[in-house]
Amino acid sequence: MSPTPRRHRSKKDDAEVAVDTDASPTQEEVGSAETPAPPVAEGDRGADAVVAEAGAKAQADEEKEEKKPAATRRRAASSASAQPVFVRAHAKYVRTSARKARLVCDHIRGKPVSEARAILATAPRAVAADWAKLLESAVANAEHNHELVGDELAVSDVRADEGPTLKRFRPRAMGRATRIRKRTSHLSITLTAQRD
Repeated sequence: MSPTPRRHRSKKDDAEVAVDTDASPTQEEVGSAETPAPPVAEGDRGADAVVAEAGAKAQADEEKEEKKPAATRRRAASSASAQPVFVRAHAKYVRTSARKARLVCDHIRGKPVSEARAILATAPRAVAADWAKLLESAVANAEHNHELVGDELAVSDVRADEGPTLKRFRPRAMGRATRIRKRTSHLSITLTAQRD
């Protein structure tokens, strides 16, 4: 078993230790000495000082808020919650032309959800089924994501935009061919709370 190596201390280390032990003040000297503390730089402040400042600032803000009249506080709280919520749903690449889809969506714009459902259920056009499906999707989004009641909503905005057109060809007489355009559309619907 080999002996552990000793750490060699220089005379310089001993001198520093001796100076440190001799220079340490006693408890009485610390209490009686009135030496001013050295100035603390902004970056050298401790975490306790930063936390204390933040707490004092928060308390000052609370006191300002309490000094405001109750009506002002209520008005500020109600204006924050008074922003209307808009719930959207989209259906893309629906196999109908945008023109035909607009003929149906113009009937339900601005109507309550219950009335829009009745209009779409009795509409004679085939695209009304796509609009009804999209309306139910928007109502489900409102109930699930925003905790709104579906029957208290109204159709704020509906639109049908053109989608890409599928090109097909049909054979005609004497070896000719004519183009068939199978149009698509992008449907979108926006719901919001009914106005009293």
